[in-house]
Amino acid sequence: MNWLHSLFFGEGVPHSIFILTIAIALGIYLSHRLKFKGITLGITWILFCAIAMSHFGMHLDPVVENFAKDFGLILFVYSIGLQVGPSFFSSFGQGGMKLNILAVIIVLLSCITAYLIHLFSGEDIATMTGVLFGAVTNTPGLGAAQQAFSDITGEVNANIASGYAMAYPLGVVGIITVILAMRWIFKIKIDREEQRVTEESGVQKEIEYIDILLANPQVEGAHIRDLSQLCHMDLIVSRLVRPDGADELPDVETILHVGDRIRVVVDKENKKSILLLGMETSLPTNSQDQAHLVSRHLIVTKAELNGKRIGELNIRSTYHVSITRIRRAGVELLATRDLRLQLGDRITVVGEERAVDKIESLFGNSTKRLDVPNLASIFLGLALGIAAGLVPIALPGLAQPFKLGIAGGSLIIAILMSCFGPKMHIVTYTTSSANLMIREIGIAMFLAAVGFGAGKTFIPTLLNGGYVWIGYGVLITLLPLLIVGVVGRVWMKLDYFSLMGLLAGSTTNPPALAYSTTVSSANDRAAVAYSTVYPLTMFLRVLTGQLMILLFL
Repeated sequence: MNWLHSLFFGEGVPHSIFILTIAIALGIYLSHRLKFKGITLGITWILFCAIAMSHFGMHLDPVVENFAKDFGLILFVYSIGLQVGPSFFSSFGQGGMKLNILAVIIVLLSCITAYLIHLFSGEDIATMTGVLFGAVTNTPGLGAAQQAFSDITGEVNANIASGYAMAYPLGVVGIITVILAMRWIFKIKIDREEQRVTEESGVQKEIEYIDILLANPQVEGAHIRDLSQLCHMDLIVSRLVRPDGADELPDVETILHVGDRIRVVVDKENKKSILLLGMETSLPTNSQDQAHLVSRHLIVTKAELNGKRIGELNIRSTYHVSITRIRRAGVELLATRDLRLQLGDRITVVGEERAVDKIESLFGNSTKRLDVPNLASIFLGLALGIAAGLVPIALPGLAQPFKLGIAGGSLIIAILMSCFGPKMHIVTYTTSSANLMIREIGIAMFLAAVGFGAGKTFIPTLLNGGYVWIGYGVLITLLPLLIVGVVGRVWMKLDYFSLMGLLAGSTTNPPALAYSTTVSSANDRAAVAYSTVYPLTMFLRVLTGQLMILLFL
């Protein structure tokens, strides 16, 4: 049975890969099985399993451990960058600025709290950095801190991972506790809050069409693009019939005259207001418009459209169809003429049924084309991310040049490539399933490697006073969230659902988001707020993870 003993307690690469995979498999299994009222620690169980296995004498080959930790971190952070990149810059608009400002305050307050504990307790800053990222449940920040410490000292500090592991469980619970506390402090009734949100947002808009005989003198000589300003609403003219019966394909430059008959696509709530232009009528039917007006979702799957502006396609004039909106990475975008399409965009088109059928082939609308991963752009991005992370940046006040590190460099390059890659006709689209697979493999490798590295000293550290780190973590979790939660509710007048999403997103905490979405099924404001602050928060967590080490070590 020596072979069995050497399999678990031996040396070499095969042995290291074996116990690494065992720790990952066991951790994932426990993440699905061990839950308390629907709350779970998720794949962080991988970290605890690896710590336990290391404590009992199982260890990785140093080369394998370093490779799994660094490469896993790169994959994880890069996949996150690809996910949040398309919405990173747009998240600052449409009310997102207020939410992002509050998220930045939470990030800064958590760092300040950790630093103050370091000053008054005498705990070393490396340990407190680990506690900080455990308290805010942010693994990329942990990786960035470890990388920065290794770059400066040439050593690995096990206390960073130990502090993270001790603070993480109550970090998850603490965030949900604050969400519940906000509800109790402000005596929030969910049904009343839902009613408030409904009144603020108005009814769900539905697209309809109406045929109008133009009779308003102000219409004479006006272009179609002028109608929206004249009626103070968004509208689309899908058909035009002249007084002599001539049927034209209208576009924004088409000149209108009194007596023209137009088919206008508007929101249902504005259908009656459009009568400002004239009186309701009916357009003549012919073989061309037997079909009804339809709204359909199409997916951009043709690679040659990647990076092209909507205006370059001449959709309105050529196909008699209008693009009303675009959904990208969970974010709704205004379909302006200058907006560049990206592979995987989900567009909404409105027009006659036959015309919409024709335009389908233009965009591809074949999910099979999206199933093939673009590995070349992924590995190119990884290479550029590593290179960017190793570039030394001289900053005043620092003893040595600042580096973004492999985590920070990979994150920034992924964001930039996902945002601007299409402009250079680089296909950066990755299916949600493929991106999730890369992300989960990366974080699993990273957590397992970190756990095996910290396992030897974890229990002795815990027994020799490390348990106090749990209390430090609770303070770091609760204080910033409570302060900003009150500010957001009292001064920013945030609704409770957006507030929940803000608190969950500023800690990049999926369990907290999962809980928030169960509070109300009437709206998705919690998820929207979470996705709004998530990109910037993730970026700042990775950056502050390094700065805490570089500035105060």
